[in-house]
Amino acid sequence: MSRRRVVLSVATGVVVLGGAGAFAMAQAGEQPPALVHSAAHYTAPTGDRGGSFTFTTGVTASSGLKSLKVLAWPADSTLGKKGPTAREMTQVDSATCRPAPDDTARCTYTTPVDRADVAMSPHGTWHIAVLASAKNGTTTFDAKVTDFKVG
Repeated sequence: MSRRRVVLSVATGVVVLGGAGAFAMAQAGEQPPALVHSAAHYTAPTGDRGGSFTFTTGVTASSGLKSLKVLAWPADSTLGKKGPTAREMTQVDSATCRPAPDDTARCTYTTPVDRADVAMSPHGTWHIAVLASAKNGTTTFDAKVTDFKVG
C-alpha cells in the first residue's frame, strides 16, 4: 500500500472513530436521571410527639439535577386505581437535594405528621411517586419507586 493510501486510511479511521465517540458522548449526555437507593420512613405520632414521613433517594444525572418532585399516595384510594401521572407530579412538593460525587444528588423530602393527619389518612400501603428533572430537560417518572405502611 502506498504511503498516501495509509495516511488517507488512518485519517478516515480517525474521523469515523471521532464521530462515533462524539455521538456516544452526546447520547450519554441525554440520558434521563436515574434513581438509586430510594427509601421511605414513616413514624406515627405518639403521646406528645409528632410523627413524620421521610423519603430519601440518590439521583444520577450527567447534566445535573434540576428538581425532584415527591408524592406519597395511598394504594387503597381512587388514585390507587390508576396512579399519578408525570404531568400531575409537576404540581407537588419538591425534595431538598444536595450534590454528591459522580453526577449524583442526594435528595430528602420530609413532612411532619400529626394525629389529625393519621385520623384522616387511609391505613395500609402507601406508594411513593417521584418525578426527577435533569438540567438537560430529560425526566424520569416512577409512580411506585418504593412503599411504606400507615397503620
